[in-house]
Amino acid sequence: MCGIAGWVDFGRDLNRERPTIDAMTDALGKRGPDARGTWVAAHAGLGHTRNSVIDLAGGVQPMTAEEDGRTIAVLTYSGEVYNFKTLRTELESRGHRFRTRSDTEVVLRSYLEWGADCATRLEGMFAFAVWDVRREELVLIRDRMGIKPLFYKTLPEGVLFASEPKALFANPLVKPTVDADGLRELFSTAKTPGQSVYQELRELLPGHTLTYRREGSALRRYWKLEAKAHTDDLDTTITTVRSMLDEIVTRELVADVPLCTALSGGIDSSAVTALAAIARKNNGDEAVRTITATFVGYSENFRPDDQRDTPDAPYAAELARHVGADHTDIVLGTADLIEPAAREAAITAQDMPTMLGDMDTSLYLMLRATREHSTVALTGETADEIFGGFKWLHDEELVGLDTFPWIAAEKRQQGSRNGQGRGLFDKGLLDKLDMHGYYADAFRTTQTETPHQDGESPREHRMRELCYAHLSRWLPMLLDRGDRLAMASSLETRVPYCDHRLVEYVYNTPWEFKTFDGREKSLLRAATKDLLPKSVLERPKSPYPVTQDPTYTQALHREFAAVLNDPASPVLPFLDVDAARDAIKDASGVAHEWHSRSNIEMALGFDYWLRTYGVEVDI
Repeated sequence: MCGIAGWVDFGRDLNRERPTIDAMTDALGKRGPDARGTWVAAHAGLGHTRNSVIDLAGGVQPMTAEEDGRTIAVLTYSGEVYNFKTLRTELESRGHRFRTRSDTEVVLRSYLEWGADCATRLEGMFAFAVWDVRREELVLIRDRMGIKPLFYKTLPEGVLFASEPKALFANPLVKPTVDADGLRELFSTAKTPGQSVYQELRELLPGHTLTYRREGSALRRYWKLEAKAHTDDLDTTITTVRSMLDEIVTRELVADVPLCTALSGGIDSSAVTALAAIARKNNGDEAVRTITATFVGYSENFRPDDQRDTPDAPYAAELARHVGADHTDIVLGTADLIEPAAREAAITAQDMPTMLGDMDTSLYLMLRATREHSTVALTGETADEIFGGFKWLHDEELVGLDTFPWIAAEKRQQGSRNGQGRGLFDKGLLDKLDMHGYYADAFRTTQTETPHQDGESPREHRMRELCYAHLSRWLPMLLDRGDRLAMASSLETRVPYCDHRLVEYVYNTPWEFKTFDGREKSLLRAATKDLLPKSVLERPKSPYPVTQDPTYTQALHREFAAVLNDPASPVLPFLDVDAARDAIKDASGVAHEWHSRSNIEMALGFDYWLRTYGVEVDI
């Protein structure tokens, strides 16, 4: 897991721009603390920061390929290609010779053999750029699911690209400007594919390549989710899911550095942990290391809410004992969450504020603490999107509405309020943004895009639309958040459930298979039932925890009051100040549920973002 950046410009000599290319690269330092490098020629400059995971001595980047004593291609690469050993063997049979053990060199040699079509042969999570010296063209490639981020800005005679916007802002050609569409993306929980919050920036779409040459650019799709007939019966489907998970987890354990699993005690992360424990035992390795995050006094004083029925820690501990894991609890206190620097670090990691509030802050702190134990962490993320685990997918009223079910669930929780994270913003601004219309348009577009099978029943047709909506509009937000918060601490996170082959297979299984036992995630539960304690196997879904300590809310109120009382606060013109002052009148903090608290956290984050990034809001 690394950071990549670069600049191609056919209208200037980039040898003179090395300080700027260095600055872009340096902005990604946390993504790669182990090494940093740049390669610059007349019309191309590539930068790389390295978080060493495989072949620690080799794999230095940008990596070059030579032929007859001259450089023919240069690569800057982020991610992991899990089938690199198989590809290496094939490439060697085709005459390629390798000087390292790294997957980086396999990616470079794959490009030399197959060009941009190499993307179809790579299995894993990746975002990379190749400057082809022979053709004077840049090729950008992103993995099928969009696990690794890749932003770019087109220029009159070239392009800038980077893993994160902050690296692009290190170039004077890019300004952090946000228009109305950008604010809609900022406030949205249904991400528009390829759309950035920032006006001048785009994200390379998952499963796409983008080629730049003097004559212009070409965007090409090399993978898409397709609807295919599912011919396996239920028992065969369950067996296939288990077999795929066995293989996926085993190959994602490959690393030359300490590795762990992020264990919540839910079925998703517990299944990954149990499979990892078996694979490591079969390989003669030490016990799997597990990490669980919780809050001081959380389990003892837990109060069920509308999303969470149980605390994580007891279930995680039981699973860790069950598989013989080397287990560590990371316990966060209110003092950790209250510290503004922690929230600000989470915002800086993502280059924008979000409405998730202390969920972002605590996740950042947990991932930072995990990095003290491991360099790589396998997670249970994305199982809900793939296997149908969210509660709103099993609520007939929400499923039947003409919108994203999670937006409908949010509205049910929020009542007549403005929506999660938006509750304290100016009504005139919100009217102009028209989030209701935005969501309606986005949902119609999603319905149009959904791949369907012939002969679907109305029920199957509807649930396929909603499954596709989760994969294309909800999942990108989750993946970007996970990558950015982890890489802010130089931690590589891997997401086994996001293997594109598993996604393709499960997407095409009937909804009745996914719910055959009358519950959510029926296929995953059946496929892993022999691995897990009954309590974990039967545990209802419980989202990532949020603090229930009222002293956190009290501290939040004090911080927000200071912002409201400062006439120079840049957020004030965007707020309904009267509503904001009303929100902090309850000094006890007890009456403020998480959804109300997230409105304050979003306003605070917005203020920090405007101050720190110098954002120009153009609406």
